[in-house]
Amino acid sequence: MLLSNFSNFILESGTDEAGRGCLAGPVTAAAVILPTDFENAILNDSKQLSEKVREKLKPIIEAQAITFAVTHLHPKEIDEINILNASMKGMQECILKLSQTPEFIIVDGNRALNAKLGLKTTFGKRFTKEEIELLKSIPNQSIIKGDSKYLSIAAASVLAKTYRDDFMNQIHKEFPMYNWKKNKGYPTKEHREAIRKYGTTKYHRMSFRLLPEQLELEF
Repeated sequence: MLLSNFSNFILESGTDEAGRGCLAGPVTAAAVILPTDFENAILNDSKQLSEKVREKLKPIIEAQAITFAVTHLHPKEIDEINILNASMKGMQECILKLSQTPEFIIVDGNRALNAKLGLKTTFGKRFTKEEIELLKSIPNQSIIKGDSKYLSIAAASVLAKTYRDDFMNQIHKEFPMYNWKKNKGYPTKEHREAIRKYGTTKYHRMSFRLLPEQLELEF
């Protein structure tokens, strides 16, 4: 059974992301504040759940959450600031989108949410001075494997995963040869073979090693 709260603050937000290891598509972040009496025996780290279960949980989380937000950070921004910074920036953007400002934030992983703020980027959102100060003012705690320990982080992981999957399903229609509907942009053998055969798209992360060396030699 996952825990409902880390800090004892009522407005505690959990944050997580999906898609860090992909070769194509956005990294997608989510933040969720759940009511203190929220219970769900099925909810867990999204990676431990089937697609069918995640889709079942999504409307439950959205209906019962006090507030939630989801953000996509796209490949150009990932390439500019790197995937780790993009993941953190996405979660920071989600916090700012919440309809109620959290009193405390718990973050999946080992890096504080406000460790790096206000990155200057050519693409995507630029934080105002006021937004940076707000993010700095909210205490937060990183928790390794937090998505399998706390309900709000697990809920954020489910929303991040389902929204990202929906996005990949849509762009699959534009470039069906990469089969993103199935692989969701991850570095499968099929995906890499398609990159070798058809080249890259506007959705590919050019700062990533898209092909192993043995395939690159075939060009």
